[in-house]
Amino acid sequence: VQLQASGGGSVQAGGSLRLSCAASGRTFSGYFLGWFHQPPGKERELIGTIRWSAARGFPSYEDSAKGRFTISTDKPKNTMYLQLNNLKPEDTAVYYCAARHFTQSSFDIWGQGTQVTVSS
Repeated sequence: VQLQASGGGSVQAGGSLRLSCAASGRTFSGYFLGWFHQPPGKERELIGTIRWSAARGFPSYEDSAKGRFTISTDKPKNTMYLQLNNLKPEDTAVYYCAARHFTQSSFDIWGQGTQVTVSS
């Protein structure tokens, strides 16, 4: 599986963006998918995860993302999304999507990252 993240850009505080993560090579079946972000000068942090094979996906989020960020999937398009709402300057970061098979304990397939810049 190869992942391609896209949709980043520059927005003003309070704005929204939708990031996409498209898979190629094979289906996500059997995988957990996740979104991470890495603010400037900081470590990469988990935003949330979703189970591709589950009908509802059972998305889960870190506390910092709850209420503003939403993870979803479009199975026919083999794509995962991250909806970013009410963006704040501190959300400025490179955003990555990642995948791990359910048999693996850590995410081992990564997209290349997409930059989100939020101005005040």
